Amino acid sequence: MNTRRPYELTPQDLALAQARKEKKLKQALEAEAVRKSNALLSRKWITISQDHSSISLESNSITIKILTWNLLAQCLIRRELFPTSDCLKVAQREPLIHEEIQRQDAQIICLQEVDQLEKLLPVLDNAGYIHHYAAGYRKKHGCLIAFKKDLFSLISDKTIFYDDQPIGTVNGRNRIGGTFRTRNIGYMLALKSRTNENEGVIVATTHLFWHPRYFLVLNLLFALLINPFFECAILIRETIAFKELHSANGWPCILAGDYNFAPNDPAYSLLTGDSLLSSQKELIIPSMVVHSSLDPVFPQATLSSIKTGEEDEGDEIDPDRDIVNARAAVEADELLSIQEIIEYFSELPKLRSIYADGLCDARKYENNIRSYGDRVPAVHGRNGANEPEYTSYTHYWQAVLDYIFVLEPSKRPVCVKGLLEPLTEKDMIPGLPQKHVSGSDHTCLVAELAW
Repeated sequence: MNTRRPYELTPQDLALAQARKEKKLKQALEAEAVRKSNALLSRKWITISQDHSSISLESNSITIKILTWNLLAQCLIRRELFPTSDCLKVAQREPLIHEEIQRQDAQIICLQEVDQLEKLLPVLDNAGYIHHYAAGYRKKHGCLIAFKKDLFSLISDKTIFYDDQPIGTVNGRNRIGGTFRTRNIGYMLALKSRTNENEGVIVATTHLFWHPRYFLVLNLLFALLINPFFECAILIRETIAFKELHSANGWPCILAGDYNFAPNDPAYSLLTGDSLLSSQKELIIPSMVVHSSLDPVFPQATLSSIKTGEEDEGDEIDPDRDIVNARAAVEADELLSIQEIIEYFSELPKLRSIYADGLCDARKYENNIRSYGDRVPAVHGRNGANEPEYTSYTHYWQAVLDYIFVLEPSKRPVCVKGLLEPLTEKDMIPGLPQKHVSGSDHTCLVAELAW
């Protein structure tokens, strides 16, 4: 018979247990306070009903939700570019970026300026994504496409190095479109549906050239370089070839990313099928220069530069942040004339902007949604008027730079079923990145599509 008396807790034991309990509660409360302090601003989901859409769907249509977002690579951040931002440190930005991705829960994600992969990839893995990543030569950031592994399987991927791609033959002569080596890429995946073996989608993303000097000094996009025109043309051409290679002509091609041109830019008009205005043609003329990266014989040090983030990537000038040493083009450079540019783009299939079309439908019933055309009246009646008012908003620049474009299969239109409402200017003042708003200087675009 066990006659031992049960152990009785001493006052010291009770005090220690109570202290541990209080410590645990305090930690939980602190964690909740941090979560609430970092809580992102809620963004409304805009549902576009079939009654509001001009496109009808078959009963067996496929539906996907896609997100695109420039994350603002940590290696590019400099305080002088974001003087009003309150979250430039990686420990401040990452929770906001991760929360946004998890909150939107898209089936397909296109990300640009991706670094800090060791922190991002576990978040994607835990959310059920498979990811694929590519970067330009000697760049510390790149493009990433992720998809839900229970919904899609990868058929193939392809990286397009724009600097290595010719424009082709125009008027019987081999011509070039680039005036500068950018080390930019386009990246694409062919994805097959796991729920319908006959269905799939081609997804491409890209991040085109950007330079702060022309925001800070001229407040113009691409007043000096012609590359974005032709990098887009190459992306379209190679996406179509990729689709044909995989016998996927019945699948839509979604081209989502940071194109770094505005809806009133010549590049946007050329890509979406608008005619060029005389003012847009005048913008192209100064872009006809040749950089020393294409003509190394040209004398150095003809333009000043701004160093803003990738000086440590090697001895080469970083084209995302530095422009120096360019000369006016001459006939021997074989650059296309403006008329040849127009003719070249006229033969490409036209891109359809998902946000422009979706917001156009939504604004018929929700007129409080502001668009790009509300602040730039010159685009009224032209493609681009219904793009979001802003997709990037900082102290120095406020612009529309990000798009979800689609190339539709023949006789199979893509329907916009819903959109994430764009943030307003009031939401983003005094400039991104901003706690509670966005961990990047860009906002994400999210759309639900069906076909």
